[in-house]
Amino acid sequence: MATFLNGRVEIIQGDVTTLAVDAIVNAANGSLLGGGGVDGAIHRAAGPRLLAECRTLGGARPGEAKITAGYDLPARHVIHAVGPIWRGGAAGEDATLESAYRRSLEVAVDAGLASVAFPSISTGVYAFPKERAARIAQATIRAWLEVTELPRLVILCVFSNTERELQIEVARKILGAPD
Repeated sequence: MATFLNGRVEIIQGDVTTLAVDAIVNAANGSLLGGGGVDGAIHRAAGPRLLAECRTLGGARPGEAKITAGYDLPARHVIHAVGPIWRGGAAGEDATLESAYRRSLEVAVDAGLASVAFPSISTGVYAFPKERAARIAQATIRAWLEVTELPRLVILCVFSNTERELQIEVARKILGAPD
């Protein structure tokens, strides 16, 4: 684990579905009805009631986020954030990814949540370049935490050691030296 911004941001390697936090963020597709990667893993771990609730939400556009209960997850809530599909970088992907992170934080604050765990949004099947995505995510989180009290803890939860090292390298530049 690496800690930044006076303990408000942690970078860990692990499975986001196992974290006992107020909310985990789902790197969702626009239907919000499950899919592959982290989206499918969250839906499987949360159980069928998550899918039933997601069916009532009417989907979401790229850059949007919506909240549900966590059901069978250790997390109390799931924030479903829809990131952009990478199209080469000239189709507004950076702004859409930034919006997905910012809207997730707004939803968390609106729900009064103190701890939120993010996977890397759009870097799997949506093919957003991992380093570019890490810079956008961390800059968005830093800007948010500089002006608000909540959430008190943001966890960046990555699956591989390679991605963890990348996130830490980016964090040293954007979030400042580890505490």
